[in-house]
Amino acid sequence: MTFHLAIDIGASSGRHIVGYLENGLLVTKEVYRFTNGMKNSDGALIWDIQALFDEVLNGLAACREQGFVPSTVAVDTWGVDYVLLDAEGNEILPVFAYRDGGTARVLDEVADIVSREELYRRTGIQHQDFNTLYRLFVDKKLGRLEGASAMLMMPEYINYKLTGVICAEYTNASTTGLLNAVSKDWDFDTIDRLGLPSRLFGELHQPCHEVGFFTEAVAQRLGYNARVLLCPSHDTASAVAACPMDRDGVYISSGTWSLVGAENTVPVLSEKAKEANFTNEGGICGTYRFLKNIMGMWLFQGIRKSIGAEYGYDDMMRLGMSSEHGGIFDPNAKELVAPEDMLTALRHLLGDEDMSLGKVLASVYHSLALSYAEAIKEIEALSEREFSAVHIIGGGSRDGYLNALSAKYTGKKVFAGPTEATAVGNLISQIMSTDSNISIYDARELVKASFGVTEVLGV
Repeated sequence: MTFHLAIDIGASSGRHIVGYLENGLLVTKEVYRFTNGMKNSDGALIWDIQALFDEVLNGLAACREQGFVPSTVAVDTWGVDYVLLDAEGNEILPVFAYRDGGTARVLDEVADIVSREELYRRTGIQHQDFNTLYRLFVDKKLGRLEGASAMLMMPEYINYKLTGVICAEYTNASTTGLLNAVSKDWDFDTIDRLGLPSRLFGELHQPCHEVGFFTEAVAQRLGYNARVLLCPSHDTASAVAACPMDRDGVYISSGTWSLVGAENTVPVLSEKAKEANFTNEGGICGTYRFLKNIMGMWLFQGIRKSIGAEYGYDDMMRLGMSSEHGGIFDPNAKELVAPEDMLTALRHLLGDEDMSLGKVLASVYHSLALSYAEAIKEIEALSEREFSAVHIIGGGSRDGYLNALSAKYTGKKVFAGPTEATAVGNLISQIMSTDSNISIYDARELVKASFGVTEVLGV
């Protein structure tokens, strides 16, 4: 039997999920899970990349221990963040996390060189203060790029550590704000104007490309070798690849972020799309993920941290369901990006410092569902398409109350699942890599047949 391994790493956790075909269905098994998170170091939020790679190796070892030696492996992570390598291939530390906030001081300086309007026309990427191009510009000002030979997005860095091969991937590169939306290649005119060294930006490859085999050192440590492939290495791109939707469907990839979008064959680069802060990120088979980022489970994660994990997520859902909401707020409010205390920040935003926990939770639920509905209306207007179904995928699709409120506010049919959409999308791209006769449409039919996708009733 042929085993494939999806290494799926999010901002708060990572998992190693084995997949294989049996009786015409895709079977998955989680073999390893670990916690992940940003660390505070000298006032900056950073990633401990050595600890992260150690966990990747631990999960690969667990595959062998459990009898699931993979023939292929692919890695997906969040977007935006990167690792710089020096001329000897060593890491230039620290590796900053996107929530660090250190880019604020250069936003206007960058806009004076390349306006936000022009950036959008070129890249189709929504403005976010944490976009990669701003962090690179900060690194240039700090002199960190002078000795750098390559910039690797996080999945590319892990691939490099596994294989010794530097290989850039399209979907994650599209999150940098430095990819031309039309050519689907680096926008070297913008890169040059910003004074960023062109040597940092390697040749781009589409998902399903082969990176290489494990290095001798990695293979010896693990006791086996495997072929490393490119999946859609931005986690949302992998999730959308697995989304069992038709042409009349939009998706909500529900995790730490809620990504609300449609799959397009051409980018939407209009002024109205820019003003609405929509983005055109890369998808599988050269598609575009026309979407809006909305803070999602991050809000519940923050609340749980504020109350000392006194409640589980199901407890919080039940408390939110049984409470009246205390108001509606913008889930993307800057105060919620990285607050020291999420519960306090939400109470302040809602204008009631003594608001009960139940009311705060209900406010989060209703505010998120309403923001989803508004984003879908914008997608329909901007892309001149009409959608009848909403597919909620990812870990957040387990939240039945949020799903039901989404059905209520959107007024559309809502379907939930698969919950492990990112890993499933990672896996089906590996299957497509090994069998060129399998198209993305075939792969999505496989997802429909293999995993429970349920219609959600509104409240």
